[in-house]
Amino acid sequence: MSSSLPMYSSLLFPVAMLTAAYLIGSIPFAVVSSRLFGLADPRSYGSGNPGATNVLRSGNKMAALLTLLGDAGKGWLAVFLAQMLSARLGLGSGVIALAAVAVFLGHVFSVFLGFKGGKGVATAAGVLLALDPALGLIALGTWLGVAFVFRYSSLAALVAAVVVPLTAFMIWGANLQAVGVGVIAMILIGKHWPNLQRLMAGTEPKIGGKKKA
Repeated sequence: MSSSLPMYSSLLFPVAMLTAAYLIGSIPFAVVSSRLFGLADPRSYGSGNPGATNVLRSGNKMAALLTLLGDAGKGWLAVFLAQMLSARLGLGSGVIALAAVAVFLGHVFSVFLGFKGGKGVATAAGVLLALDPALGLIALGTWLGVAFVFRYSSLAALVAAVVVPLTAFMIWGANLQAVGVGVIAMILIGKHWPNLQRLMAGTEPKIGGKKKA
């Protein structure tokens, strides 16, 4: 009986950590900040995405900034906590990689929004900054460069989603964290598939464009 307790604990802590990461990721900061500023639900206008870029289409820059910081911050926080607990409990890098994926899944499939959510760009950036600040800066630099030139948030995200996993494998090799980053990138690209179709059709809203009535 006593010998089963360590095994039980070794399973309980990772499961609890991943559940917490998912719940942290599920907090819909776009909806929360919109309500705080008395704005319409971001799912009701523009691209319909509960994210910072779409909140910006409301014209309220402070609400968009709060959304951006909240979405990025929760990605960073979940991974940071996983790193701290993994170091103390000796759980290994695999749990950190799973926590990174879990917080991202929480954002794109939020339990508080009926298992729907945002595209995950800011949350992925926060995850990357926690995993490796250099990789996070590469992701942010790629996004900012493409967004500045073309004024499409979705295009910037798609380019970054291709560049970042390749860079991760070059920096880390084929370890579990690099695999986790690759999984996040694939989900992010899948979530942007409608945006890609609109980009090809020339109907994708640009950054800073006003919301449609």
